[in-house]
Amino acid sequence: MDNITEGATKEMTATEKKVSDGKARDKKSRERDKKAVEKVSLEKTPYDFVKGARSKERLTSLDFIKGIFTGFIELHGDRRFADDPAVVGGVAYLGDVPFTVLATEKGRDTRTRIKRNFGAPNPEGYRKSLRLMKQAEKFNRPVVCFVDTSGAFCGIGAEERGQGQAIAENILTLMTLQTPVLSILIGEGGSGGALALAVADEVWMLENAVYSVISPEGCANILWRDPDKAAEAAQDLKLTAEWASALGVVDKIISEKSKDPEKMLKDISELIENWYKGVCAMASDELTQKRYERFRKIGL
Repeated sequence: MDNITEGATKEMTATEKKVSDGKARDKKSRERDKKAVEKVSLEKTPYDFVKGARSKERLTSLDFIKGIFTGFIELHGDRRFADDPAVVGGVAYLGDVPFTVLATEKGRDTRTRIKRNFGAPNPEGYRKSLRLMKQAEKFNRPVVCFVDTSGAFCGIGAEERGQGQAIAENILTLMTLQTPVLSILIGEGGSGGALALAVADEVWMLENAVYSVISPEGCANILWRDPDKAAEAAQDLKLTAEWASALGVVDKIISEKSKDPEKMLKDISELIENWYKGVCAMASDELTQKRYERFRKIGL
């Protein structure tokens, strides 16, 4: 009986310690989140970040690909239905290492934005990226994704052709892909349309980019039936890079303080090289396990 009592006491002590540790972590997390949002609010509002991320003055995914990699060869088509210009994919070099590069591309002016469907991919875009992910795995090429989309296209045709399934297949494949994967949020990161290219060993984010489960306008329309409350929704969505980092959603915030785009692209190029040096020697099982653990930790 004494042994049972002693065991129960030890178990209670261990439980109390876990609860205490959890409370301490929660307090630290709250303090960290408070500092993050205070830092943002001193500079500009979250909706200012959204408008900035949508600006036609920002570099597009193709600018990043051309500025960071060399010898980019674009590959087209999902081998099922069509080629989706909203998703760009292909093979390029960083130094002497071949990479598979995937990106959502919005376009810069009216003509190119219409051509790229304003960066809103159809299912064939995600299936094209799925095909190239598997190709990268076959040839042991690392994958780098550039994400800039307000979300997947929600037209009737896209739904008929399996939009949800295409996104889900991308997420599942990225989670288990036997090659290094890096995702960089360079503008808007909206909902599952962004997540389909943002399941990676590491997720980075430009400091003026945004990342959320829905656009502020969509959120305001659902909650208040009033899209004019988008600024209020943006505040509640915690969509800035500082918030994403505080919540453990992204691993690195990339500074945009340099006024020289070429310097920023060169800095990102060096960061990608250093990242690859750190993961290239990992066994595939270790790589996928760490990736799995990274996403399991989010929200704890």
